[in-house]
Amino acid sequence: MTLGLFQGYGIELEYAVVDRATFAVRPVVDELLKRFAGSYVGDFDDGPISWSNELALHVVELKTNGPAPSLRGTAAQFQTSLLRLDRELGEMGARLLPGGMHATMDPAREFVRWSHDYAEVYAAYDRIFDCRGHGWSNLQSCHLNLPFANDDEFGRLHLAVRTLLPLLPALAASSPFCEGRFTGWLDWRLEVYRHNQQRVPRIAGRVVPEPVTTRAAYFAEILEPIWRDIGPLDPDGILHEEWLNSRGAVAKFFRDALEIRVLDVQEAPAADLAICALVVAVLRALCDARWCDFAALAALPTDELATVLWAVARDGDQAIVAHRGLLAALGLDPRPRPAIEVWRALADAALPDVAGLDPDLEQPLHTILTQGPLARRMLAAVGDRPEPATLQRLQAQLADCLHAGTCFGA
Repeated sequence: MTLGLFQGYGIELEYAVVDRATFAVRPVVDELLKRFAGSYVGDFDDGPISWSNELALHVVELKTNGPAPSLRGTAAQFQTSLLRLDRELGEMGARLLPGGMHATMDPAREFVRWSHDYAEVYAAYDRIFDCRGHGWSNLQSCHLNLPFANDDEFGRLHLAVRTLLPLLPALAASSPFCEGRFTGWLDWRLEVYRHNQQRVPRIAGRVVPEPVTTRAAYFAEILEPIWRDIGPLDPDGILHEEWLNSRGAVAKFFRDALEIRVLDVQEAPAADLAICALVVAVLRALCDARWCDFAALAALPTDELATVLWAVARDGDQAIVAHRGLLAALGLDPRPRPAIEVWRALADAALPDVAGLDPDLEQPLHTILTQGPLARRMLAAVGDRPEPATLQRLQAQLADCLHAGTCFGA
């Protein structure tokens, strides 16, 4: 069934599986899924939510089982499903840990690759790019998938998403620590992500996608050049697929959806869904040309939007947004302001127009808009030079938030 703009929502949430006592990563997702399915599988349906593996054997993904007709109630479905997983992991001496990156993992020593179905794809990535780096083996994100029915809807949605993309880490950054140290970035996951395929730079591009507005242009300007560049390294064509594209928002024409990939996963599904609800509200306004026409969106230079993205990934809510064209596209005056002020203005402008906001999302959204993203609250709790024991206590608190479905620092 073909869905039009905002007629369905695909949400994917990734979590690390860690030891209950030490919080070291536990590469046991294959055994976890086998406990439910009876054999080694990559997917298992748990009612409205399904579970699946990722490249790293310690990462499990929970996702809507097909497009959800509404965001309302979806956080509760995720919470119920992850509790079922967490109970089973408890019997294995493990538990789920949220956050965009594991704060102390050493990939060179701890990374184990998934070796069951789909293994040949992961092996190809590993052979070409060496997946032992943090940008492959230590990152957990929230993906928001939005459908489109035709080229007109795709073009409007793609322009809207690339406009908003640079500001998303101000809401969602949750990865300030790596290998036990503060990185200087609130969203270090994005910084390692953009470099993980430097051997073929065109795969990720500038992370902010180019302003293409049709399927034909997308294949000609984005996908075919990527496939051409990877060809000498992938003679069997294993990676010659749409999903090889690693920009921060990618078109998946095989299911007529656009996937936003720059959101770090949060401490509870309600926080992820709160961010998604606000993002959707603003995207609706942009797709309706509420603040500017589509020519103005298309004219925003990719390089300049990417510069904004990396400033916001580094400084999160406190990054100063001064790009006059971007501010104008969002209906704001040209005065430079912190990114969180931009989001507060967008929430005031867009959310009243969205009927049926899930009440379970109100408190998480209030926490983010008043206290900053999870990364900011993590730093407020432990400082920028935490001791190992302090980081472990922080991980325990985040895992407890995930289990209880509550916001950290609320």
